[in-house]
Amino acid sequence: MLKLVHRLFFLQAFAFFHTLRYTAGWVLDQKPQKQQYRRKALLSYSLSEAAATHIDKSHKNKYHDHSSLRQQDSTNKPRPHIELLKQHDPEVAHLIASEEQRQRSGLELIASENFVSPSVQAALGSGLTNKYSEGQVGKRYYGGNVYIDQLESLCMQRALELFNLTDHEDNDDEGWGVNVQPYSGSPANFAVYTALLKPHDRIMGLDLPSGGHLTHGFQTTKRKVSATSVYFESMPYIVNPSTGLLDYDELAKRAQMFMPKLLIAGASAYPREWDYAKMRGIADSVGALFMVDMAHISGLVAAGVVDSPFPYADVVTSTTHKTLRGPRSGMIFAKQKYMDAINQAVFPMLQGGPHNHQIGALAVALREAQQPSFREYARQVVNNAQALSEGLLERGYQLATGGTDNHLLLWNVRPLSGAKVEKVLELAGITTNKNTIAGDTSALNPGGVRLGTPALTTRGLREGDFDKVAQFLHEGYQLAQRVQGLTEERYEKAALKNFIELLEADASIQSELDDLRNRVEAFALSFPMPEDTMLVR
Repeated sequence: MLKLVHRLFFLQAFAFFHTLRYTAGWVLDQKPQKQQYRRKALLSYSLSEAAATHIDKSHKNKYHDHSSLRQQDSTNKPRPHIELLKQHDPEVAHLIASEEQRQRSGLELIASENFVSPSVQAALGSGLTNKYSEGQVGKRYYGGNVYIDQLESLCMQRALELFNLTDHEDNDDEGWGVNVQPYSGSPANFAVYTALLKPHDRIMGLDLPSGGHLTHGFQTTKRKVSATSVYFESMPYIVNPSTGLLDYDELAKRAQMFMPKLLIAGASAYPREWDYAKMRGIADSVGALFMVDMAHISGLVAAGVVDSPFPYADVVTSTTHKTLRGPRSGMIFAKQKYMDAINQAVFPMLQGGPHNHQIGALAVALREAQQPSFREYARQVVNNAQALSEGLLERGYQLATGGTDNHLLLWNVRPLSGAKVEKVLELAGITTNKNTIAGDTSALNPGGVRLGTPALTTRGLREGDFDKVAQFLHEGYQLAQRVQGLTEERYEKAALKNFIELLEADASIQSELDDLRNRVEAFALSFPMPEDTMLVR
């Protein structure tokens, strides 16, 4: 019995120590040369001045010596959730650990991705996931929602405050409301259509090859790709094929001809500002409602580094996991006169119970976005995107519109295809995505690659570092050119399948690829991931 008591005491003490180590941010056995962490990266997660000062300040030069920055001690340090999962499901634990290591050791340049804080992850993995709460705050179909109601109300209030939408009374039709239950951006958009349109009403959004989004009504001559184009009639507007810029005069002509019920602004791959006032005028001229999908730029809008759509729009939708740096969920903002219909469309028309763990994590992310450090982060995202643009232009490449005003840029990789360049870069540890640019006819074999800076900015990269990233991209492109030339020599057709086959089989190409990947990984591992601080807000 005495042995059992001793054993229980030991286990409790062990558990207490590790809990304290995690929540208090203890970092054991850290050597100064292993702490190549950026002060700015830490401050962007609202660490105290003392905690930020504790981190080594070695990242002051434009380029860094990465010969000893593998950080094996840090990267192999077990994380509590992985250690717990190993005991119950080692197979899943291995896959999660592998994915987290891939994120850490590579350069994440997908414009729609970011790295969330440990606090957001803590909310996502909490007991909130256990609760069903169909309905709206105070009007649930299940009992036991007293704290869920408080949480969702807090999330809604923070969302309205973040975008400065709290000036009107609740009963003012011109005031703003918000629904934070959408599972993501696509369900949010479809909920707006369901609420405000009738089947086969007309909508206009930016064409997918011009940088638009599937849910804005994309279809081809052969099939209706998006469900939006199945249930509603859509006509796209386009960018100028020569400049890559939105052609507002052409948009106005199409609107006068098509007479849409809903005009949609917003994109997944447009690197310039939107003229919301002009689009509001076009919508008014044809009696259309005006919706803005700010999924990609919501964090930048919140920080005031790009124009806000709220003074002009009737409805604004957004995802929450891109520049806003939150969980994977969605929000719908609308004038109060539309909110009842939108709430009904979200539930019970399209969704069941809301994902409360997402709403809790979103509330955390919205609080983070209210901090001054987040505004610094957002400004740095844009600065970094412009630095990356300059780096590619200086190396002789072309960009759609010639540059960027936001977090992303479209790299013209012709005569290669975006799919081939994407593949080479991925094998070199650089994650991007192929993307259509003006003039493309295929989304699967486009002439562009989309690049974004939010995720790497979260890790602390600055302008000089993105010049180094541009150099890595340049070397990857040159390697892709070599593979393309060899593919054309050895195959009748230089198809993507043949390109990949040669890429993976040629010894000299593999040697060059390994060298590039080693240098990319050494560079990436010199920057922290948010969880490296071991601090939870």
